[in-house]
Amino acid sequence: SNYKKGSLQKLSVTYDDALRLLLKRPRWTSASELFVSSRISAFSKFSSVLSPDYVQQHWKEDAFFGYQFLNGVNPMLIRRCTALPSNFPVTDDMVFPSGQCNLADELKNGNIFLCDYKLLDGLPANTINGKKQYLMAPLVLLHKTPDDNLMPIAIQLKQTPAEDNPIFFPTDSEYDWLMAKIFVRSADFTMHGLNVHLLRTHLLAEVNGENTYIITNKVLSFLQLLVPHTRYTLQTNFLARQLLISKTGIFPVFTATGYDTFYSVLRRSLPSVTFSSLCIPDDIAERGLEDVPNFYYRNDGLMLWNTINSFVERIITYYYRNDTEVQQDSELQKWISDIFEHGFLSQTSTGEFATIDELVKFVTMVIFTCSAQHAAVNSGQYDYGGWMPNAPPTLQRPPPTTKGTTSEATMMQTFPDVNATVQIMSVLWLLSKESSDFVPLGQYQEDHFTEDIPRMLIKCFQAELEVLNAVIKARNNGLKVPYTYMDPVKVENSIAI
Repeated sequence: SNYKKGSLQKLSVTYDDALRLLLKRPRWTSASELFVSSRISAFSKFSSVLSPDYVQQHWKEDAFFGYQFLNGVNPMLIRRCTALPSNFPVTDDMVFPSGQCNLADELKNGNIFLCDYKLLDGLPANTINGKKQYLMAPLVLLHKTPDDNLMPIAIQLKQTPAEDNPIFFPTDSEYDWLMAKIFVRSADFTMHGLNVHLLRTHLLAEVNGENTYIITNKVLSFLQLLVPHTRYTLQTNFLARQLLISKTGIFPVFTATGYDTFYSVLRRSLPSVTFSSLCIPDDIAERGLEDVPNFYYRNDGLMLWNTINSFVERIITYYYRNDTEVQQDSELQKWISDIFEHGFLSQTSTGEFATIDELVKFVTMVIFTCSAQHAAVNSGQYDYGGWMPNAPPTLQRPPPTTKGTTSEATMMQTFPDVNATVQIMSVLWLLSKESSDFVPLGQYQEDHFTEDIPRMLIKCFQAELEVLNAVIKARNNGLKVPYTYMDPVKVENSIAI
């Protein structure tokens, strides 16, 4: 009752109370659900970087809205914009009405950035509690200010320009601008959950994990290195298919996509999963983000990538002395061929290794994806989504077609029903937890190597990760919002939840 009658402050209390009740009274009915129950009971005390209270205080702010494109749970969409898309007719006087900047100059100087949710365009939205839901495909323009903040300057909620599809600006009324940002955050919830988190970490890791397990013991001694990075992943994905993404699963039932649209988004997203996009140095360069300030996902991710890459190179060059040995290893080539065929559906790469460098880069990508990348896009889900208005899983009123028609009342009516919100919050809370049997990156509980040199290389790797931990911890001491998701001591070795 407080949901419709009260303020957002009362709303948060209602959610917290309902969440506690939900988690105290699980109803496990199958062996798989009993496994989930045991994992929940094993979870240690939740350690949050951002409390929902902090997000509640700052979610309306443009600076916090922009910050999340760099260091929130979806840092994968933003890219530098050098020319505006033809379907985003923004002019100079729209975004800089006071003449403080010139749009053409800012584009040329690399200070304009774009987030485009075009993969969601035209997809039908879900029906929840008998009510039609709404899912937009926005375009968001952001400006790097002289004080190094990333600020939104224009939002168009649908892909095709039209009179009933206005472009919103910070100069609009409070609730016109806020509602535009809410629809963006809801679209981001969908893109993050399906593309960035599920497809690009869980499902990709499953393909690599399956092929690693089925190779014979005599083959690819160095691939013993990958086994710890597949721990729990197949079981986790099996449970997700049963409880989270099936027709009766929480995400298709309680989010904007519904079951059919859920899988349409996955199909549309697959062509974007290229090998280069999974390698953070290449991906950052392709998106033009090398010099964006305060981009801690990039900074920590590149440090981790380089550390993992050096470790993998030392291990692989212990087993392979030259490119010819790589080319002539038929079972190695079969391994990558299977991944290419079943993981990338023969859409990218060549499906073979020609050099040691190619092999090193691919194995680095697998380890990075199963550990650091998953941590970056998973661990902060409750931090940013625990206050629902910052990450609405669905919205149940259409966006405004004319300006000046929104208010706090229409905003409250647009947010999802409490039952949908609580179901999603419980999942975000679960996925963000650190378990008591958590194994941090680089710690190998089982002894997969018997040779002295690989064992020594593992110890060197662990020492390098300790240095990175110290560097990140020192940096975070000076930040108002610490970025810890890619700190090696907080990165799990595998996708285990």
